[in-house]
Amino acid sequence: SSDLDHEVVRAGLRRLLSIDKSINILGEAANGEDAIELVRLYKPHLALLDILMPKMNGIEATKRIKSEFKDVLVVMLTAFEDFNHIEKALAAGADGYLSKDIAAKELVSAIHKASLGERVFSKSVLSLLQRKFKSGDSEEDPNVITISKREQEILNQVALGKTSEEIADFLNISTRTVHSHRANIMEKLGIKNTAGLVRYAIFNAEDLKK
Repeated sequence: SSDLDHEVVRAGLRRLLSIDKSINILGEAANGEDAIELVRLYKPHLALLDILMPKMNGIEATKRIKSEFKDVLVVMLTAFEDFNHIEKALAAGADGYLSKDIAAKELVSAIHKASLGERVFSKSVLSLLQRKFKSGDSEEDPNVITISKREQEILNQVALGKTSEEIADFLNISTRTVHSHRANIMEKLGIKNTAGLVRYAIFNAEDLKK
């Protein structure tokens, strides 16, 4: 798509989001590199990125933003609704993944929820993740896997997007212990990376419905 297409989409988004007076738009980026520069300049609460961006794609930009500013929330708003892109975005540290055909009201609501620390996903994205997860990445029978109370507490926090350090503070245990629990959970479930753990946690977290 051309630069003009991107500009039209950004103009529409700006108009849509500026209706909500509690959302303050600090800047707009024409490409992934500009997005990083704007985050450095304004230190926003939340950055809304597309995956398809000139110069540097949104996934790479997310990775850079998260490594430099772990408190800046990054939500993907994209036309890509395939498992590969969703997995990569989660692995890069994205706090949400929304489809571009999301309704205006839902988009504003998702931004507010993300700002409060929730992970946000479009219904279509969630159902895709769920189908993929339920088809089973692990060869073991999930019925015979047991998750301890402490492991479940950690999964609940992972689903909320908390880092190992934040989980350690919240549960009053050491970061090393959190890492150890995470490693045990991943081994039990045959999960190979953090994105897989996040995906599992989202569908197996308790008491997270607000």
